[in-house]
Amino acid sequence: MSLLLLDSASLWYRAYFGMPDTLLSPDGLPINAVKGFLDMSARLINQYEPKRLIACLEGDWRPSWRVDLFPGYKANRIDESGEEEEPDTLAPQIPILLEVLDAFGFQSVGVDDYEADDVIATFSKSESGPIRIVSGDRDLFQLVDDKRDVKVVYLAKGLSNHDLVDLNWIQNKYQIPGDRYALFAMIRGDASDGLPGLKGIGEKGAATIVHHFDNMQEVVSAAESGSDLLTPNLRKKIIESKKYAKIAPTLVNCAIDVSVPNINSELKKSNINSSSIKSLQDKYGLGASVDRLLAALDKY
Repeated sequence: MSLLLLDSASLWYRAYFGMPDTLLSPDGLPINAVKGFLDMSARLINQYEPKRLIACLEGDWRPSWRVDLFPGYKANRIDESGEEEEPDTLAPQIPILLEVLDAFGFQSVGVDDYEADDVIATFSKSESGPIRIVSGDRDLFQLVDDKRDVKVVYLAKGLSNHDLVDLNWIQNKYQIPGDRYALFAMIRGDASDGLPGLKGIGEKGAATIVHHFDNMQEVVSAAESGSDLLTPNLRKKIIESKKYAKIAPTLVNCAIDVSVPNINSELKKSNINSSSIKSLQDKYGLGASVDRLLAALDKY
């Protein structure tokens, strides 16, 4: 039974910026993110025909255990109040969206002190495939597993032009063994998450290193032993960043042991609360977006 795992925040951000901010409820509330999310969900269900679906949420966008290891983790995204920077008109839409998803019978899962990525990773390892992970976040490429048929529906170019990422796609994109993306990301770093990587080693150098080693411990050991697989310059930079290299696996690897609830994520038309859907559709002026998702679920 195929499973669709939604990186919900990634979808509602894309929906928010992809839909006009002039879309308002009868009471004047912005609803562009809600309508866009529902439209995207309908299209994904029509295209991938999943048997199960889970909307994965951020229990904490900066988990304490990652921040304790590296205080700079996502610090670049903090606003003056100490919260995550986000558009003023997006935040009020999230409770509305979650209420609508619940009325549709969709299971939403977030776990305290874990990111949605960690929830997705745990489900991707514990649930049976095929599994499609929907996100605009390349961090989730580390979960791709051809043997178990786990792929990422990558939205960087939008839903209409999305890529379906498997190990061969990763290899062609980054010129690395597809199953070593996490190590590649640790070395390269990620400015959007405030992660420096191994200082002075960019994407090209990271790709060179990843061709020879499976994990960060091997990389550091090779640098310290003077391995000929690394140039003197790379060895020097790795050793200089040894302290960061030690914590990078915990920072970059998705947690796969999150205590997620035991849920029935099967899509069923009978799970839809029709009266609630109709009430929410009228209250917020969701119109055709609700109708499209209802039509997509009609075959269930």
